Amino acid sequence: MKKIFVLILSTFFTSAIFASVDSVVVPIYRQIFHDDINKAQKDLDKADGKIDGKIRVSTNEDINLAVTDVWTRRIDELQNTIEQNTKIPANNEKVRYLRYTESLLKAFRINWRSKQFNPVYSADLLNNFINIMNANIDGVSMAKFIGDVPYQVAKINTEIFTDNKGYKESRNIVFLKFCEAFPDRILLEMDPYVNEPYADSLLVVSANLSPSAVYTKAQAVNTPVGRLIHKSTNPVISQIAALSKMPDGLWYFPFLDDILNKKITVDDIKKTIGSTDNGYDSVAYYKLLVQTEISYYKRMTAPAKDTPIAMFGANGLRDVLFRKANQHFITQINELHEKPENIRMRAVDPLSPVDLYYMMVMGENDIYTSSYKNSFNRFIQRMGKTPRTDSLLENINFDYFKKFIKMAANFNKLDTFLKFMPPAKAESLMQSFVANLDKTNNLEDAVDVADCYSSINDKKLLQTILGYVIANEKIAIDNYNERGKTIYGLLKTIFLSADSTNNIDLTSAIGIPPIYTIDNKALIDDSSRIIEQVFFFGDEDGKNIFNGFLGSFSPKEWKITPQKEWVEIKSLKGQKVWIYANRPLDNNKNLDDSAQTHLNKYLYDNDLNPSVVVHRGHSYWLPYTIKRMPDNAKIVMLGSCGGYKNLSTIIKSSPDAHIISTKEIGSGFINKPILTYLNQSLLSGKTIVWKTMWSDMTKQFEKLDRGTRDTWDDYIPPYKNLGAIFLKAYNKKMAGE
Repeated sequence: MKKIFVLILSTFFTSAIFASVDSVVVPIYRQIFHDDINKAQKDLDKADGKIDGKIRVSTNEDINLAVTDVWTRRIDELQNTIEQNTKIPANNEKVRYLRYTESLLKAFRINWRSKQFNPVYSADLLNNFINIMNANIDGVSMAKFIGDVPYQVAKINTEIFTDNKGYKESRNIVFLKFCEAFPDRILLEMDPYVNEPYADSLLVVSANLSPSAVYTKAQAVNTPVGRLIHKSTNPVISQIAALSKMPDGLWYFPFLDDILNKKITVDDIKKTIGSTDNGYDSVAYYKLLVQTEISYYKRMTAPAKDTPIAMFGANGLRDVLFRKANQHFITQINELHEKPENIRMRAVDPLSPVDLYYMMVMGENDIYTSSYKNSFNRFIQRMGKTPRTDSLLENINFDYFKKFIKMAANFNKLDTFLKFMPPAKAESLMQSFVANLDKTNNLEDAVDVADCYSSINDKKLLQTILGYVIANEKIAIDNYNERGKTIYGLLKTIFLSADSTNNIDLTSAIGIPPIYTIDNKALIDDSSRIIEQVFFFGDEDGKNIFNGFLGSFSPKEWKITPQKEWVEIKSLKGQKVWIYANRPLDNNKNLDDSAQTHLNKYLYDNDLNPSVVVHRGHSYWLPYTIKRMPDNAKIVMLGSCGGYKNLSTIIKSSPDAHIISTKEIGSGFINKPILTYLNQSLLSGKTIVWKTMWSDMTKQFEKLDRGTRDTWDDYIPPYKNLGAIFLKAYNKKMAGE
């Protein structure tokens, strides 16, 4: 005992003078700064939901190991280097660089978690930090090192080394990198740089990419950017500046290219605006949008591939066409779904077949099944006694035809659409539908083909599509086209697996996690809890369904604890399941948004990482749920998935997610029993078998009315969501390579 006491006493007195970082002796008065770094490392470790010495940023374990090494071993080495560096002998200087190191760790965590930094660049970020630190020690500008790295690396390190002599020059470099990376957001950050020699050039770039942003800035005539816009002699910017002086100038934006090229005048457009109660003649204005879309798309697909100004982006042609199709037609016929058909469909009476075509395509995420079918029938009828759907597609240069085919398949109208064209034309169309999936800069067309395949019941048509996929795969192989080989090879395997007689296990065939089941172990955290987060929104529908949601939890099994902005629901028996749902507070005052933000902070601060995410709201709220939902969720219940953009974002942040969605608008009558069944399954602690769940739910809905049964039929279980399965498999393969 005496020897132990002496050893403890000796250790105490030694540590009063020095502490140690991996064998490097650290004065005790600097140890606190090393402790802060160690804490920042631990915060990084737990940021993925598990404290296990590994920073998981990807499904690729090699990437995870490399990133973990950067922020653990190499940071430890950097701490040692700072302590041993004879060029920084002063205590205050060493403290400064230790604090900079802590700032680096925190900046990485914040930017990674907010999806503003790709963790693959971790080594570049640290290497660049070390180079700048050494330059700073030598009194040298960091501008050279900032210029050598990508924007996301340059941004973080520039804001850490604000005392470097090259800080001002480096900020200019970072801004130009920002402009290159995010050209549509130039004007948001431009005020401090309006006197730089490159300002006018950036203004022209911004005008071509996002003219409505220039318009908004031009209205603020007394701001630095506003003055720059009104002084510009560039014809595009001058025209935008002129429109900004008009009270309804944004109505003219979709036609900006035609105005500049003297194909239409402001007065011509003004005639379609009219003076009706809602400010303009919705039909005439919509028809002009449609004709302009046809004209612009023809230019885009011509050999010269000319992209008109204001075709894309906020308040551009497609944005306004989408909003007007939904606002004045889709919303109206949806809301009147209980009225007689002649009253319900009155809004679309003035529309031609082409107008209806664009209306249906633009309403992909919001149109009800009955609204689509009634619109489709009118679309065919208004082509006359001998409809030729191939002629219509030719007249619009096949604009959006892949989206239209996917929707027609989803709503069981594809056979009808193909019937009204010669067989050879139908065959050519389906060939085109499957062709060139590897030639685009995203996977949207490939996902549409996958979703279309899952909706078709005609075995002959399925075989036709599969045959085209196999043929395109062979072409890609023969031409050493790796992207094409991957896309078509995955689609082939997924389509073959959809036929149960082929007995294909997709988990082993394409290297993705199980899609037919999800084990309880995949859902629990380090404390053996399953955390579920439910997103509500403060419109009338959200308020109406919230109380029903709370009422679905039996007090014998669950304890509900109300909080100011959310409720906590915890299981009383069985598996430990904790559910957090924000209150649907008034969205007009942005209170629902604040509630979600505060709940997310509470979950993060308390190491509560949801593995189950539920969206309860209309499809137009879904992007807000996706923005706030945690990474690496394992079960995601969406209602309507809202198309490719939303689906791809979910798969990117939660690559192993089992997604429950619907082809059309989600229904509270369906969502509530699904969620109840799901929560009871979680409570049991057993593996969830999706086929069993779907079979049980189908039996439950068979007892209800035809409308509810039809709505249930539109819901898609995880194992039938072929678009999501394709994205998972493609991303997995790319990560592996």
